[in-house]
Amino acid sequence: MNYSEFIQSVAARPKVPPGQAEPITRATLETLAERITGGQARDLASQLPEELRGLVHRPTEEPERFGLAEFFERVQSRAGVDRQVAADAARAVLDTLRESASAKEYGDFVDQLPQEFWQLTGPGSGRLEPRRVGT
Repeated sequence: MNYSEFIQSVAARPKVPPGQAEPITRATLETLAERITGGQARDLASQLPEELRGLVHRPTEEPERFGLAEFFERVQSRAGVDRQVAADAARAVLDTLRESASAKEYGDFVDQLPQEFWQLTGPGSGRLEPRRVGT
């Protein structure tokens, strides 16, 4: 997915204000990068359009420890939107990321997030139960 397609995908999601997809995408990716390890941030960056890769750069390897409420506050502050828009739009960015990144990379970064983030991301790949045939 190229940059325009990524931003258009975010903009097409319900509850994303017109004209806000780009700043919300940037704010969400920057905040997400703070919450995952440096190595995982580099892996995630490799899955993004070139114009977005620098947003997930981590100067350190250790992730910051903060919860979902702080995540929304940081997105809200960076994007200049209210809290509900930040929450809805962050979900739109992560939904787009789920569609554009490989399943492995998406699952790897989700596995680094606390369970409370699953309301945005769904469970990580390592946490999915195997599907049983015939059930």
